[in-house]
Amino acid sequence: MSATLTDARRATLQRRVRWIVVATIVYNLVEAVVAIAAGSIASSAALIGFGLDSTVEVASAAAVAWQFTRRDPERWEKPTLRVIAVAFFALAAYVTASSLIALRTQVDVEHSPVGIVLTAVSVVVMPFLSFAERRAGTELGSATAVADSRQTLICAYLSGAVLVGLVLNSLFGWWWVDAIAGLVIAAFAVREGIEAWRGDACATSVGMLLEEGHDADHH
Repeated sequence: MSATLTDARRATLQRRVRWIVVATIVYNLVEAVVAIAAGSIASSAALIGFGLDSTVEVASAAAVAWQFTRRDPERWEKPTLRVIAVAFFALAAYVTASSLIALRTQVDVEHSPVGIVLTAVSVVVMPFLSFAERRAGTELGSATAVADSRQTLICAYLSGAVLVGLVLNSLFGWWWVDAIAGLVIAAFAVREGIEAWRGDACATSVGMLLEEGHDADHH
């Protein structure tokens, strides 16, 4: 493989990223509606927070989709990374607030079969979307695609935390599990947000890593 991507390969990867983020947006919109509705029925702050988190992921994916509809996507790398960073911070802020409120109020959450099924599906779907976008973004040298894939992966972790919390609450009444896991995930979100905000150097780092790998292949 050459040190630089051919125009045809670059166009293919850009098209692939666009399709991935479109799929992410559609899935998260459906997920948000179902989660908020199920959370309202079950009085589950975790499920409602999970649904609102999906809207944050939509904002991040939409920013990347917009970038890759531009004639020169690389030119829009830095502002798009800033949008993704803000989405990370918003996610961290909301998850932290909802987790602390849940711990303080100790709301009696009802059993939610719909919530359990939804979060279980998300645990499978979100890592797949994250991996596909990260792989394409890494080859393309796009810091925004890689950052958005991390956002999607954090949402997968949040899905797992909410799923565990819902199951343990249904079986044992352990209402506090998903709140604790949410605080841990919020810390990861802050870290990823800081990295995305500094992403004007991140894009160069991705490109340098790719070039070093290609140079090694030639020697």
